[in-house]
Amino acid sequence: MNIKNTTNIFVDCHVFDSGFQGTRTYIQGLYTALMQYQDLHFFLGSNNPKSLQTIFGNHPNVTYVQYQFQNKYLRLLIDIPNIIKKNKIDFAHFQYTVSPIKRCKYIVTTHDVLFIDFPKYFSFFSRFINTILYQQSAKWADIKLTVSEYSKQKLQQHFGLSDYVVTPNAVDGAFFETYTKEQVKVRVANEFSLNDYIIYVSRWEPRKNHQMVLKAFVDLELYKKHQLLFLGNESIFNPEYQEIFDGLTLEVKNKITTIKNTDFQTMLLLLRGANASVYPSFAEGFGIPPLESVAAKIPTICSDKTAMSDFIFFREFYFDPSKQKEFNQKLLYILENNTTTEFEKMAHSIKEIYNWEHTATVVYELLKQHTNQSRFY
Repeated sequence: MNIKNTTNIFVDCHVFDSGFQGTRTYIQGLYTALMQYQDLHFFLGSNNPKSLQTIFGNHPNVTYVQYQFQNKYLRLLIDIPNIIKKNKIDFAHFQYTVSPIKRCKYIVTTHDVLFIDFPKYFSFFSRFINTILYQQSAKWADIKLTVSEYSKQKLQQHFGLSDYVVTPNAVDGAFFETYTKEQVKVRVANEFSLNDYIIYVSRWEPRKNHQMVLKAFVDLELYKKHQLLFLGNESIFNPEYQEIFDGLTLEVKNKITTIKNTDFQTMLLLLRGANASVYPSFAEGFGIPPLESVAAKIPTICSDKTAMSDFIFFREFYFDPSKQKEFNQKLLYILENNTTTEFEKMAHSIKEIYNWEHTATVVYELLKQHTNQSRFY
């Protein structure tokens, strides 16, 4: 048996080359916590390793690797197999889809298979391709991870695979840090011309239900006192939202801001400056943004569907994303009432339950178990 003192782990970090989404939060939180283990050496791959370095920092057990190709398929077929071979990688960690050229043990995190249960939000082509890719990737993986009990149940139901381990998302410690609200609001007003605003942090897809927020903003005439901020990149065009937006007056449109391709610190600043945060998604494999906004002490209302139903501490701040009237009532409540005590208690619960150190410990133990087995090469 070939025994090494250090286990080499490659992590596909191409998601950091685009905007914020759940997979990016997952990789950043998990591997920031895992870097404390000095018997692990990490090779983080992306098209912009310098940018990646600003996120993870300099560590003796971290090497940043440059991809040669922007194309997803060339990355999986050429870039990653070459990196694995050159650096004698023991484990390669992918999100959803692995490289078909296997030169080490594989870890795959399948965050969700929402496209199977909610087909109307996804194209036929993406459903067809992803079903094949995700299922085959899981079969090739030596360690299978997912982020919620909901997703684990769905993966077993649809793929017939029962050996998934739940490694929940957690909330970055930065969200729990104290800050002076008025100072943040002044800075946001000066830099972004935003005052008394409602924020929705999410990439754009029809299942994210942006139109529910827009309808409430118009029907409740919130534009008279508030602004509305959508923060996130466009992934899939939402025609229902666009139709409503196009019919608005210039007065209302001027109170709506969309920001894309922002960095973590800017996102955190804009979240802290908000009067309220909403998360009306129809379907999520986990749903980290509402936890982050509560951690930042922002009054938040959250959808009670799919994996988000695990967030039982939301209680009266839950709503059904198919019921506009209920959403409107809950939004008005957090805008017009002092809910500081409730959300401080919720933030404490989140810090206790969703902890990256705990998730990292689970993954570390899995790595040790599989390292003690015969090595791949």
